[in-house]
Amino acid sequence: QVQVVESGGGLVQPGGSLRLSCAASGSILGVNDMGWYRQAPEKQRELVASISSGGSTNVADSVKGRFTISRDNTKNTVYLRMNTLNHEDTAVYYCNARIVNIYWRLGEYWGQGTQVTVSS
Repeated sequence: QVQVVESGGGLVQPGGSLRLSCAASGSILGVNDMGWYRQAPEKQRELVASISSGGSTNVADSVKGRFTISRDNTKNTVYLRMNTLNHEDTAVYYCNARIVNIYWRLGEYWGQGTQVTVSS
């Protein structure tokens, strides 16, 4: 069984910073792309940033220059460093990972989501 668990959300003032973490665990042979999505109230879920196993990144224009995605392959963990947060960043942030399990099956896994609220 494979699990993907996020941590690090919370309440932050405008202009502040947060770091989200997401760890994949369980019966894993390998982890391919990992990424972060977010969903604000009454909006569709959108890609924030993704990173390949080799470290290539894709970052949404709305957060480029403020958010940084990174990963530690030894820990099957992906991070999202968020700086200069504003109200529009308020959303539930979801981790996504494409994982090959011990039966050599590739699957897409989602975390449970972590709330990020930017408010004064």
